[in-house]
Amino acid sequence: MNVKKIALALVGSVVVILFFYFDLQRYLTLTALKDNRQTLLDYYAAHKLIMVAGFMALYIIQTTLSLPGAAILSLAAGAIFGSIMGTVYANIAATIGATLAFLVTRYLLRDAVLNKFGSKLEGMNRELEERGFGYLLFLRLVPLFPFFLINLAAGLTRLPLRTFFFGTMLGIIPGGFVYVNAGASLATIDSLSGIASPRVLGSFALLGLFALVPVLYNKFKNRKQ
Repeated sequence: MNVKKIALALVGSVVVILFFYFDLQRYLTLTALKDNRQTLLDYYAAHKLIMVAGFMALYIIQTTLSLPGAAILSLAAGAIFGSIMGTVYANIAATIGATLAFLVTRYLLRDAVLNKFGSKLEGMNRELEERGFGYLLFLRLVPLFPFFLINLAAGLTRLPLRTFFFGTMLGIIPGGFVYVNAGASLATIDSLSGIASPRVLGSFALLGLFALVPVLYNKFKNRKQ
């Protein structure tokens, strides 16, 4: 690993360590959001541009470094900016953050992984290059794996950056809207667990299966030929 990679890894590690050392996670809780909502709304009313930029920067950093708090930030987007604009800001920030995490992982680790397991991963990489959008859309829509884990794992493959970016941007819209919309009615929320109900998760699963239909069709067609 060269000097630039070591420096980048150290900077990221220091930020993560400081986050937990100063217990900054205590500000990313439902209770903290409810207690400070009016203060945030007042600041937004007086400084709209700064508030939007600050929120998006915070969300990008959180997602890039895979820190806890994404659900709270999505709720905050709805509580401060409303359902529609909150979804727009949260979606853009989460997509940028996920893409940065993807790029950092690819820059730091992909060469080492491919050198060690390249031959074993060749089939998967070829499949992802051809039909990666459908697979990624499925993973984003169906909450089988943590959001941050998909970012990191995808960076170790040859999944095209463009596919990752647009697959992420589209795939996180439904789930993001559920949380942002819930945040717009913050007073009615007692816990995070009640936001994504089994019915909502089932709807995401169906959407995910629809995203896989073209992939499965092409595989069946190729096998038949």
